[in-house]
Amino acid sequence: MHLTKTAIERLPLPAEGQIFFRDDARKGLAVRVTAGGTKSFVLEKLVYHRVRRITLGRCGEISVEKAWKNAQKLLGQIADGRDPVAERKRTKAASETLDDVFREYLKQRNLKPKSVADYNRAVSVAFADWRYRPLTSITREAIARRFNRLRDESGPAWANLCMRVLRAIFNFAHAKHADDRGQSPFAANPVKVLSEMKAWVKIGRRRTIIKPHELADWYQAVQGLSNTTVRDYLLLLIFTGLRREEAASLRRQDIDLRGRTLTITDTKNRQPHTLPLSDFIYAMLRSRCDSIRAEFIFPGDGARGHLVSPKKSKAKVIEATGISFSLHDLRRTFTTIAESLDIPAYALKRMLNHSDGSDVTAGYVVANVERLREPMQKVADYLLRAMKIEPTKIYSFPA
Repeated sequence: MHLTKTAIERLPLPAEGQIFFRDDARKGLAVRVTAGGTKSFVLEKLVYHRVRRITLGRCGEISVEKAWKNAQKLLGQIADGRDPVAERKRTKAASETLDDVFREYLKQRNLKPKSVADYNRAVSVAFADWRYRPLTSITREAIARRFNRLRDESGPAWANLCMRVLRAIFNFAHAKHADDRGQSPFAANPVKVLSEMKAWVKIGRRRTIIKPHELADWYQAVQGLSNTTVRDYLLLLIFTGLRREEAASLRRQDIDLRGRTLTITDTKNRQPHTLPLSDFIYAMLRSRCDSIRAEFIFPGDGARGHLVSPKKSKAKVIEATGISFSLHDLRRTFTTIAESLDIPAYALKRMLNHSDGSDVTAGYVVANVERLREPMQKVADYLLRAMKIEPTKIYSFPA
């Protein structure tokens, strides 16, 4: 057809979606009509083996002649080997700020609340003066200087964390704005300068545990706590190896007293984690389920409704025993004991709910909950003996 003002006004609307009407004489010029009644001039052209549609303006706002003049300019650029669509995208990308990309990154990524909080803190504290600058303006040199400052002022762990967050934001921006040929304004991640300069600080993993000869004193101090919620919480951590947040957010509905199991639904690797209960922990959880009326097994006064950070009670145990420990040390203690008892590696991995990662064989091993019951009881028996806890009618362990 020949696109004229009158012809465009008479173009029918599609029932849904959009339809294109192309001009026979002016190759590449078309009008896009949507079901909502919007009519726009577009240029259609094959660029790098792919059809590009470039909006030239709305019909009625510009004339057919003006639209064709704009189209001819773009055709000239394409003839010179340029890609107007990619150039527009790059121009738009160049104006996006660190905050713009970061907010979209959080929307696209299914992060756990703690990770979101950590990332927000890193961006708002470490990069406060960069937050509303174009992301493309953050240079390698500026990143190297900022890393050194963060390391010297707040420690290497904090510097590493902040730069890992920034690296993830740049990687996301690259993926978002990459064209068909993989080109993007963010193709060269400037945070790579830290790897090239070998600036990353290697942080050794904590290896602290509660040693076997310390377990009895530790248990007595925990038993002496007036806060029975914290007392039972600490015992659950060391007898199950659960992560602190997993244990703290345990709900009554997560406890199956008949099946003698507990299930963590919101885990680090997002895989539900079911553990059989040793006799000792079963007795403790049954008692708590019978005595409390709250939703959470370890209720708290805060907004979350459950125990969050028992710093005061932990400090009392440390003061009474001289045994310094973190909550994660209790998980490490459980793991160390399990390993010393020659529990099979795959069973231990399931007990800790560690991801299989690249371990192909582990993907074929199905660890039934009942198969973990004996290993869990074995660790519990070791702890009971080391803590010098006397057997009762409710729970017992081999001499």
